[in-house]
Amino acid sequence: MTTAPGRRSSTFTRLLRHGFTDPSAAEQLLDLDALASVRSDPVLLEALGATADPDLALRGLVRIVEAGEEGERQVLLDTLVSAKPLRDRLLGVLGASEALGDHLARHPRDWQALVTYESVDLHPGVAEFEQGLADAVDPDSLRVAYRRCLLTLAARDVCGTTDLAQTAAELADLATATLRAALAIARTAAPEDAAQCRLAVVAMGKCGGRELNYISDVDVIFVGEARDGVDETKAMQAATRLAAHMMRICSDTTVEGTIWEVDANLRPEGRNGPLVRTLSSHLAYYQRWAKTWEFQALLKARAVAGDPELGAEYVEAVSPLVWGAADRENFVPDVQKMRRRVVDNIPADRIERELKLGPGGLRDVEFAVQLLQLVHGRSDASLHSGSTLEALRALAEGGYVGRADAAQLDEAYRFLRSMEHRIQLYRLRRTHLVPEDEADLRRLGRSLGMRTDPVAELNKAWKRHASVVRRLHEKIFYRPLLDAVAQLAPGESRLSAKAAAIRLEALGYADPAAALRHLEALSSGVTRKAAIQRTLLPVLLGWFADSADPDAGLLGFRKVSDALGKTPWYLRLLRDEGAAAENLARVLSAGRLAPDLLMRAPEAVAILGDPEGLTPRTREHLEQEVLAAVGRAGDAESAVAVVRGVRRRELFRTTAADLIGSYGTEDSPAEQDHGALVDRVGSAVTDLNAATIAGALRAAVRERWGETLPTRFAVIGMGRFGGHELSYGSDADVLFVHRPREGVSDEEAGRAANAVVSEMRRLLQLPTADPPLLIDADLRPEGRTGPMVRTLKSYEAYYRRWSLVWESQALLRAEHMAGDEELGRAFVELVDPLRYPMEGLGEDAVREIRRLKARMESERMPRGADPTLHAKLGRGGLSDVEWTVQLLQMQHGWAEPGLRTTRTREALAAACAADLIPAEDAQTLDEAWVLAARVRNAVMLVRGRPGDTFPSDPRELAAVGRYLGYEPGHVGDMLDDYRRTTRRARAVVEERFYGAAG
Repeated sequence: MTTAPGRRSSTFTRLLRHGFTDPSAAEQLLDLDALASVRSDPVLLEALGATADPDLALRGLVRIVEAGEEGERQVLLDTLVSAKPLRDRLLGVLGASEALGDHLARHPRDWQALVTYESVDLHPGVAEFEQGLADAVDPDSLRVAYRRCLLTLAARDVCGTTDLAQTAAELADLATATLRAALAIARTAAPEDAAQCRLAVVAMGKCGGRELNYISDVDVIFVGEARDGVDETKAMQAATRLAAHMMRICSDTTVEGTIWEVDANLRPEGRNGPLVRTLSSHLAYYQRWAKTWEFQALLKARAVAGDPELGAEYVEAVSPLVWGAADRENFVPDVQKMRRRVVDNIPADRIERELKLGPGGLRDVEFAVQLLQLVHGRSDASLHSGSTLEALRALAEGGYVGRADAAQLDEAYRFLRSMEHRIQLYRLRRTHLVPEDEADLRRLGRSLGMRTDPVAELNKAWKRHASVVRRLHEKIFYRPLLDAVAQLAPGESRLSAKAAAIRLEALGYADPAAALRHLEALSSGVTRKAAIQRTLLPVLLGWFADSADPDAGLLGFRKVSDALGKTPWYLRLLRDEGAAAENLARVLSAGRLAPDLLMRAPEAVAILGDPEGLTPRTREHLEQEVLAAVGRAGDAESAVAVVRGVRRRELFRTTAADLIGSYGTEDSPAEQDHGALVDRVGSAVTDLNAATIAGALRAAVRERWGETLPTRFAVIGMGRFGGHELSYGSDADVLFVHRPREGVSDEEAGRAANAVVSEMRRLLQLPTADPPLLIDADLRPEGRTGPMVRTLKSYEAYYRRWSLVWESQALLRAEHMAGDEELGRAFVELVDPLRYPMEGLGEDAVREIRRLKARMESERMPRGADPTLHAKLGRGGLSDVEWTVQLLQMQHGWAEPGLRTTRTREALAAACAADLIPAEDAQTLDEAWVLAARVRNAVMLVRGRPGDTFPSDPRELAAVGRYLGYEPGHVGDMLDDYRRTTRRARAVVEERFYGAAG
């Protein structure tokens, strides 16, 4: 084909028009002598243009023709142009699968398998595939025969003769026939083993469900029994050799390649368990040891090869266990774990291309369907199907899934599986990744019928279907629950009240009847509120079920909704602010404290929709708001009522941020730096309490003295308050100091100072709906027997003459918190030489501190408390770490400025930086302190009252575990980890605190 220079040939143009991406190369191939008789045939060119990849199809055709013998080449070409069925099938396969093109080039006569076009050939079953593999006598011949059968199967697929479900079923049937052929080869190779045992092969996973991929591990379980008169041990050894040989026949790579991996890891005990077990051994394991996921896997069990009676016995025996799994003790936490998408092991750069495990992927649909089968299949045998699509259809027909949702999921699942099939068919490799290369995407799009702009159309359709799955895979659990309490149109299926209760129970609701009542109250009616809540509830129910106390979450939502449902901004917030609804669900279902704070002023829910709403307010901001409110109030009690309202609102902000940071959301993972979480809570609650005390002080002064108190007055924070380490339930440890103003007598100043202290404490503890703030001044000189307030001179005289070493230690936390700043600074300057003594502590002082600590350990631990689990006073707990750090501060603070801080973690880091403690020991102490602090925060969040030990109630203990990052069912791991962490810390304390002085 010669053309004038600069001009393109007409063939080039036609090739371009027919979808060739490299017309020049295609033109050269058509010029080859091998295609001389058909190169100008318009039918051939049109058929090539109809394939997924015309260039690939033409290259494959040339390879087959060139590989064939002289006389057979023309027969192929003549048949190709005269017989449309062969033309469509052969070229369709060559344009979609490079691997099958390679097979045909190695075995050029196999194209003849595509000529037959009888009705029986359109939908073959196991028997037809067995016939196709009948001549295979060794692994190589089995591979060739398998590929020949796969060739016909792929041809039906790419030509549209079979749909997705039929193709997947045929692939499973071909796998069944292949397993039988491989077992026959293994038996022939070891007839003595075959004579000793009965061996059944049970297919699991996609093969068991007759929904196999082109390339996928074929999951199996082996069941063996001894034949009459044969010792069971010898029979199991023989069965194991047969099974292992059968697996190798399929899995090994030979000159003809491989078929697929046979995976037996779903067996009892996985890869650590015996490859073959007797039926009784299987049942003993399942009845005693099996986990919920194993019953989920058995849902697809199907006997496929070997002894048919033994296989049937196995399936029949495990079936009651599968459909009774929902009654098992740990079913609910197991379901909660399985409902969480497992994407942790997918590299970040691949997750968006994952068809199977990524968000909106195939696994979402399969898991959702299987879990609904387990929940409802115990009472409805129509759900007992191993096929995802058949089960989805049965769930819809039974009212367990909404019909519209089921139809959308069916369509999305078929599309995603079709994508997966075409991706794997290209090179016959096991992959679930959507390719990135433009040419691969173009072939993939064209193979699915997209011809105008294949890449853009493919990406758009893929994202649309993945979005449907992502949106629906959780909702299908919950939407039917609303239908169960709603008025449905005639003919609509609904979940019965009993089935709804069963589902709620399986999702973790302890009182399904009450939950249904809440759903009915929230979703009934024709109001805008009811309509919006009907839309929100399916998602909210999923978030509630993801918590340790779904019942509390749903009840809390009903209470908030009853209080705010008529305010337009509330409904708009939940509907339009993406994060607000999820944040609310997390807060309502994580424990008692946050919901209690919210219920006292439900309008605080607006915090959850503000992008900056979860950021703690600064102390300056809080004091400004508090003091302005006091200035506007008419009297002290109303002023402090407003101040305490601000405190309650800010406590809610802090608890909400803590819970959401600890749990994470769909868009932002849980905070990994647990120390930062503890520091944020400690700083926020400290700043809040300091501002609250400042407000109470201003209110008390204004009520009686106007703007000026007769004496300068300051509040010094002590303990955790001074250390910015308050937990939610902590009192505020303080000292009160005053200095008479000029011209005011000591007596008048003292009376004023004591009066203002009494009034502050009264105002902050008045019985109201807001949580009280308890002020504790027991760390003052002489303790409870000493005066409540002292002048700065009195403090100076006492500390100079009477101060004990424990008081110097307590002063390590002293920091000005409210009142006169100059006086506060003067107090801190006064105590600095006490807490950071020049040249450190003497040996007597060190011995005294150790003696006090040992005495506290023996006397203050509550009776009956487990010392290994007490967060404050227990082994390796807060007290152990703090006393160790404080000893370092008192010994070296005079020389190391970094140690002069009231904060434990800052002081520990400074000690490490100054080489006063090895980095490993410092990290051990820090981890234990952070963990113990989080446990105290968790207990308060969950129970609504402070505590230093793990709760005994199982649900509360599970909620503490969720806050600390443990999945349902892992509270034992949580306690073990706590003991391990604190045991290591105690070892450091023994060496660093109780070791030699100096």
